[in-house]
Amino acid sequence: MKKTERIANLALAGLTLAPLVVKVDPNVNVTLTACLAVFVGCYRSVKPTPPTETMSTEHAMRFPFVGSAMLLSLFLLFKFLSKDLVNTVLTAYFFVLGIVALSATLLPSIKRFLPNQWNENPIVWRFPYFRSVEIEFTKSQIVASIPGTFFCVWYALSKHWLANNILGLAFCIQGIEMLSLGSFKTGAILLVGLFVYDIFWVFFTPVMVSVAKSFDAPIKLLFPTSDSARPFSMLGLGDIVIPGIFVALALRFDVSRGKQPQYFKSAYLGYTFGLVLTIVVMNWFQAAQPALLYIVPAVIGFLAAHCLWNGDVKQVCVYAYFSIFLFLCQCYSSLFMHLICFQIVSFYWSSIMCYVFYYNHV
Repeated sequence: MKKTERIANLALAGLTLAPLVVKVDPNVNVTLTACLAVFVGCYRSVKPTPPTETMSTEHAMRFPFVGSAMLLSLFLLFKFLSKDLVNTVLTAYFFVLGIVALSATLLPSIKRFLPNQWNENPIVWRFPYFRSVEIEFTKSQIVASIPGTFFCVWYALSKHWLANNILGLAFCIQGIEMLSLGSFKTGAILLVGLFVYDIFWVFFTPVMVSVAKSFDAPIKLLFPTSDSARPFSMLGLGDIVIPGIFVALALRFDVSRGKQPQYFKSAYLGYTFGLVLTIVVMNWFQAAQPALLYIVPAVIGFLAAHCLWNGDVKQVCVYAYFSIFLFLCQCYSSLFMHLICFQIVSFYWSSIMCYVFYYNHV
């Protein structure tokens, strides 16, 4: 871990804890926390091995529709079922995901203090009644899961904003680190698609705001305010992860050329500018704003202007991170996306059946 990355990690940790002891302006807190999370996630995404997930153009085009189906499903769940019941199920679901995400986030820092043997010779555990299903882990991962479990238990019992933010930041960092765009073309399609998605669901329907307020799970960061009528400012994790994976691609492009992170700086500056503009407009109109409405044009615009200035448009357009492994990564990603779609359909169908059962017995 480089000195800059270490400083960014410490700054993010300090900023997360700061509202406990000092008054921090929520606008400043939102901006710095989101920017630091993107910075940390981007540098963690630079690895000597192929990325775990690589999103193809087809997946990028499908993503807004899958997201819309998920959002509408949650809206209907909260409308027709008990809010407490839905949030109890979601808490259990995110309890498991939180342990995995937080453990993976803490692992690089923890394993440096453990014996090398603990990072090798993985332990294989098979389920008692499903012998074909197995889980592989190391002793270091077990140690890293201890604080992860503590924070998840704390969140499940108290729903404290700090526990929520710790889990949310872990999801953000892991999302940017593990997800990878196949090319800048794929990234542009994804960002533009979600740009339209964000505008539609925020400005033309009450769905986005309603779900955000009802959904009691770490899918948003909470920033304490001094306003008793509105005790927290919120920022959705998607407003960090989605632009973040595009900014991370710019950093990996710079690394692949063996140059200083020049395009990363322009994309990162675009993200910061877009986020600040979102907050300015939100405070001006005193109304919720779709952050991607401002972030997407800023990120793409800053990067495109820099490419045109340097005459690197062709190199950027044809770049594909780890192109040798791209086909295999896309095959794996296709399986991953189909599993996500199956999970969404199953979740939606089970919700309908729960509602039918509830309706017939009341």
